[in-house]
Amino acid sequence: MEKVAVFVDVQNIYYTTRQAFGRNFDYNEFWAQATGNRDVVGAFAYAIARNDDKQRQFQNILRAIGFEVKLKPYIQRSDGSAKGDWDVGITLDVIEYAAKVDTVVLASGDGDFDLLVSRAIQNYGVTVEVYGAEPLTANSLINAATRFIPIEDKLIL
Repeated sequence: MEKVAVFVDVQNIYYTTRQAFGRNFDYNEFWAQATGNRDVVGAFAYAIARNDDKQRQFQNILRAIGFEVKLKPYIQRSDGSAKGDWDVGITLDVIEYAAKVDTVVLASGDGDFDLLVSRAIQNYGVTVEVYGAEPLTANSLINAATRFIPIEDKLIL
């Protein structure tokens, strides 16, 4: 059976699906598509801990689906801007799991991951499927992926 590892950039997926479609991402349908008939070696959702009830409820839903939820604290800067970036953490985990699986699934539209995707394919021979809201997904990421799956009607609520 094909081995798969799944990585979700929660903030990116939330904001791009809201901006592109005015709706939310369907994590249950995504799980069904990304893991169907595959042996799930790891599944991670990278999120920001804002410590409010709605966020905790959402994180519990992700856990119930099958994701390990990785949290970073929400940092509010003195100028009013916020920080909560998982790029390095996602990159390290993808590199670790690329050596163990046949397919890496990355849900993000962030062009910063194009080099990661290219290297995972080149160095580990894995297939990399990228899910993203097409109008807001970097072309460099789409082009780097083995397969790009646009987030469309079936994947949004």
